[in-house]
Amino acid sequence: MINIRESRGRHELKHYISYSDLLQLRSRLPFVASIDKNAAVGYGYRVKSLYFDNYKDKALKEKLDGVNEREKFRLRIYNDDTSLIKLEKKSKKNGLCFKESAIITEDECIRLLDGDLSAMLENENYLCRELYAKMHYQQLRAKSIVDYQREAFIYPMGNVRVTVDYDIRTSNKAHGFLKPDTVTVPISGVYILEVKYDSYLPEVIRGIVSLSSRRNTAFSKYAVTRII
Repeated sequence: MINIRESRGRHELKHYISYSDLLQLRSRLPFVASIDKNAAVGYGYRVKSLYFDNYKDKALKEKLDGVNEREKFRLRIYNDDTSLIKLEKKSKKNGLCFKESAIITEDECIRLLDGDLSAMLENENYLCRELYAKMHYQQLRAKSIVDYQREAFIYPMGNVRVTVDYDIRTSNKAHGFLKPDTVTVPISGVYILEVKYDSYLPEVIRGIVSLSSRRNTAFSKYAVTRII
């Protein structure tokens, strides 16, 4: 059983950028930052998330309304590899982001997608049991898939993580989460730069990500794919 909880909140900046900006970042960041170890052959790696929400779209509405204290649950796999499935809860409070995660098995995931909520109760991880409880009293259910390509860079000072997400695709077929051939709908022409850090952002990183065409945004891949 693995429990991962971020005890301190992290800052998270998001910007719309262009494809030319992506090319600039690819050429600059490797000189000062390390490429994420999850990167597959070529550029970056594939991320697939399955988000949970209730029949009133609680998580979606709280995001759109900018509620100060909010949370959302999701399942996540990388490069369609079902040997590692993460359950994550992302929370936001007073502008800071927190993330908690646990590992679940493929069998537990399949049972959950088939409507067998007891799969989370039987797992002794506190996060699994929290999801089980909220699937009952908040009526959370698997809602939509968000699939995208990610390029990520790590800079140790300030615990900085710089990512660019693109080729964003979505599907409301929750049962297709573990299937690599699930049909998805593309969200074309969107490139999102995210910069996450602890207490400060080093000037060397600030300078590299200061792109002329970037625009601040409260972009949420879950929200955008739900309202298209």
